[in-house]
Amino acid sequence: MNIKDLEKEKNEGIESLPSEERRKFLQMGLVITGVFLGGTVLSLSSVKNAKGSVSNPSSVIPVEGQYPYPKHLSMVMRQNHCVGCEKCMDACRETNHVPKGHGAWRTMIQERVTTVDAVEKQEFRPILCNHCNRPPCVRVCPTKATYKDPETGIVVMNYSKCIGCKTCMAACPYNARYFSHDKYAIDKCNFCLDTRLAAGEKETACAAACPADVRVFGDLNDKSSKIYQVLHEPDNKIWVLRPETGALPNVFYTNA
Repeated sequence: MNIKDLEKEKNEGIESLPSEERRKFLQMGLVITGVFLGGTVLSLSSVKNAKGSVSNPSSVIPVEGQYPYPKHLSMVMRQNHCVGCEKCMDACRETNHVPKGHGAWRTMIQERVTTVDAVEKQEFRPILCNHCNRPPCVRVCPTKATYKDPETGIVVMNYSKCIGCKTCMAACPYNARYFSHDKYAIDKCNFCLDTRLAAGEKETACAAACPADVRVFGDLNDKSSKIYQVLHEPDNKIWVLRPETGALPNVFYTNA
């Protein structure tokens, strides 16, 4: 599908999205401006710049900064900056002691070729756990081994409670979990909560290692933070992956 086809489908399906999902994004200061690829990609924009680009935007009064967690940690991927060097993956493996063969499961680079105006273009898309605000993995876990950290909103694992049933793996819309034979439990990205953030670091290993400044990590409740400014810049078009699942992903994408 080329860019013209995407533009043709831009506003199809917005009204079919769950009203709760639209309301949550509005509370975060964002409005939905388009649905692409059958709902696989959702386009967002800052409320400041999109009052007229979404159906009935006044149905909920948008209030910027009202995020569910005291320190609402999130990430924005400036996708056009990514060159596919995989330094983020190497840093993740080393920092989080990811077993060989599983490095791509904590953070990975999806490579694809797109066609724009009959010209092929190589494109890289970083993918990791989206730390959803309504995570399917948490809902289906029979032992509550996976849960939302009440302080940061990060989706984390309690390995001692995990029975390895892999139900959460099947439920995850982003294929972002793997079974660790070393821990005999499911493992996943936790934004380096126990390895870097606990030590006072401000960035995840993947964000710190990126030479192209693709990954912007920070607290969405801090209006002075870089991530808040990128996400709410009026001219930036933001999107999330697989919005049709209703998971309300907490990792955002923009073409810088």
